[in-house]
Order: sequence, then C-alpha cells, then structure tokens
Amino acid sequence: MVFRASPSRHPDGTSREVLRLAVPAFLALVAEPLFLLADSAIVGRLGTVQLAGLGVASAALATTAGVFVFLAYGTTASVSRRAGAGDLLGALRLGVDGVWLAVLIGLAAATTLILLAQPIADAFGASGPATDQAVTYLRISGIGVPAMLVVMAATGVLRGLQDTRTPLVVAVAGFSLNIVLNVVLVYGLDLGIGGSALGTVIAQTAMALSLVAVIVHALHRQHGKALALVLRPHPGGVLAAARDGVPLLVRTLALRAVLLLTTWVAASGGDVTLAAYQVSATIWTFLVFALDALAIAAQALTGYALGAGDVERARRLTALMVRWGVGCGVVLGLVVLALHQVLPVLFTEDPLVRRALAAALVVVAVQQPLSGFVFVLDGVLIGAGDGRWLAVAAIAQLVLYVPVVVLMQAADVATSGLWWGFGAFMLARGLLLGWRARGDRWAVAGATR
Repeated sequence: MVFRASPSRHPDGTSREVLRLAVPAFLALVAEPLFLLADSAIVGRLGTVQLAGLGVASAALATTAGVFVFLAYGTTASVSRRAGAGDLLGALRLGVDGVWLAVLIGLAAATTLILLAQPIADAFGASGPATDQAVTYLRISGIGVPAMLVVMAATGVLRGLQDTRTPLVVAVAGFSLNIVLNVVLVYGLDLGIGGSALGTVIAQTAMALSLVAVIVHALHRQHGKALALVLRPHPGGVLAAARDGVPLLVRTLALRAVLLLTTWVAASGGDVTLAAYQVSATIWTFLVFALDALAIAAQALTGYALGAGDVERARRLTALMVRWGVGCGVVLGLVVLALHQVLPVLFTEDPLVRRALAAALVVVAVQQPLSGFVFVLDGVLIGAGDGRWLAVAAIAQLVLYVPVVVLMQAADVATSGLWWGFGAFMLARGLLLGWRARGDRWAVAGATR
C-alpha cells in the first residue's frame, strides 16, 4: 500500500503524480470488462439461454453498481481533502463511515434484488427460459452486493489517500479468483449459471475483506489500542456520508437518464440503428475508461491540494489535467478514426450495420477531445466536493437534452445522427463545467468544504 505524506510539490513532479494515480486506475478499470468477458465465455458454453440470462442479470447488477458509484467518488473527495490537511486519522475515520454506508446501502439493495429478482428479470422482455436463468443468477449474486459496494467505498478511501495501486492489485487478484471459481463451480461441480453467480459472490467478498484489511491496518498504525472505537459505526458520520453522497447520486441518475434516452431513440430507429448504436456505445464506453482514469487522478489530487489549503496548486493541476484530457482525447479520436472501417468487420457481418457503425465511429472519434475535457473537469469538481453544483448542472443538462431527443426521434436519425445529438449534450456539459472551473466558488480550501 502506498500512503504518500504529500504529493510532490515540485513543478517537475506534478506530471509524475498524475501518472502515478492515473495509470493503475486505468488498468483497474480495463481489467473489469476483460474479466467479465471471460465470465461470459464460461457461461456461454452452457448454452444460448444461459448466456442470455447472464446478459439480463448483468445489466441489472451493472445498473446497481452505476447508481451507487458515488460511494467511491464521494469517499475519494472527502478522504483526500482531510488527508491533504494533514489529518490522516480523520481521513481514515471518514473512510470507515463511507464503508459502513456502503454496507447499509448494500444490504438494502441486496434485499431488493433477491426479493424482486423475478419482476426485475421480466422487465427486460427476454424469453421465459432466459428469464429463469437471470432470476437464478440475480438471487444468488444479490448476496454479494454489499461486498461489491464495500469494494467501491474502500477503493474510494485508498484513492483519497493517493493510492491507486492497491485497488489494482486487489482487482486483478479478485477477478482472477472469480474465473477460477467459475470454472470449478460451473463445470467441475456442474452448478450451471448458479455456480457462476456463487463464484462472483465469493470473489467479491474476498476483494472487500482485502481492501478493508488494508484500511484497518492503516488505522491500527494511526490509532493503536483504540482501534475498535474507530471501526464501529458512528451514526452521525454515516449520515453525513449519506448526505454528502446525495448530490452525486442525483448527478449519476441524470447522466444515466441521458444514456437511456439515447438508447430509446436508437431502439425506435429499427434493428440496424440499434445494433450499430450498441456496438458504437460499447466502443465509446471503452474509451471512457482511459479518460476516467484521469478523472480519478483529478478527484484525488484536487481534494488533497484543497485540503492542504493550496488553491493555486489545485488550479495548476486542473490546467495540466485538462491538457492531458484533451490530448488523450485527440489520440483516442485519431485511433478510432483510423480504425472506423476496420472495427465494424470485427462485430458484424451485416453490410447495413457495418456502414451505419463506420459512420457513427467517425462522430465518436471527433468527440473524444471534448470528452477528455468534460471528464477531467468533472473529476476536478468531484474532488473539490462541488457535488451540489454538479447535481444541479446534470439536471439542467438533462432538461436541455430532452428537446434534442424529441427531434432525433421525430427525424428518425441514423446512428451517426444519434451521436451528433449526444455530442450536443456533451458540448452543453463542457460549457457548464468550463464556466464553473473558471470561477472561484468551487475551490474552497480546508479540511472540510
């Protein structure tokens, strides 16, 4: 585990600090979808019905994880700010409160998934046999939801302490264990899709315990014999963590509504439009991982600098990371542009889908520099604890996007048109974030905002 007393303040060390946090974060973000692909391959050999059921269940679980991502983001912001102020023990206490909040939310979410597995699976409209497989997976994997959310919160704690290497190591070890368990339980013990769910639960629990053990060890070094007093839940602290997380939850829900609206328009455009949009959205999501790694670094470094009272450093870091974000966006855009005729061949044999996808990828490529700008500034403001403004801005962006959605649906746009419409949303988001970052109200110095 890497706990830095303070990030390097020498100008030449700034870029190294960004890389030190961003590279492991990127590798951890990329590791997850790669291992999920391995899970799909294992279940896929059981049959099409099982694979379809896994797709439904995974969508429900991914939504749960996406909605509660504030457990990682909010914890990173609060912990990094307190650590930057030199109060490592206080930072760890905030982290413990965040972990307990994850446990409580996880228990509620797990209960909901287990009890409502059937109607949740039915809502996707899959075939009866596929829905049955999804229900089986959800009821078993729901047991692991508290551990999944604890992993998110504990990862946020370590990011706030300027450590992204430990979450990477735990993620790779956990996902590797998941693959081994899936092979043994699905094939060796012939448990079918239920074995895959059980393997995931065990792996998630092991990851949660490992990350919590790292935090407990750090607390022991800081607090010694009174460790039990620090580790027990403190209702006031847990409630404060929940209150601070509400704005980020609102922000996340608004952004997810934008993505769902775009998918709805794609679905109304027919099979070709929807298929091309699905693949282009998958590629866009992969590109997001690279840019989100910079956003994670921005969260941790911004909170730390402001906690230390160094507003000027926070602004210098913001300027640097924005340049990096735009630069990475340019590089990613050029790569996608160069491959926009090649990638469709890898995903489909339908010539109509290939043409629609190739045209869409050109638009996706053009938007990457803007995406880099947006994601980095979003990370900066999250790290600064500017959640309330982000929530209001996200709602405003959603409201502005609704007329665009209506126009796209009425005009029956092609897949490339969908991405141009989404680009208008990203432009509005970039303008609002840029305006906020140019002001002073977000850069509040001190151990608390």
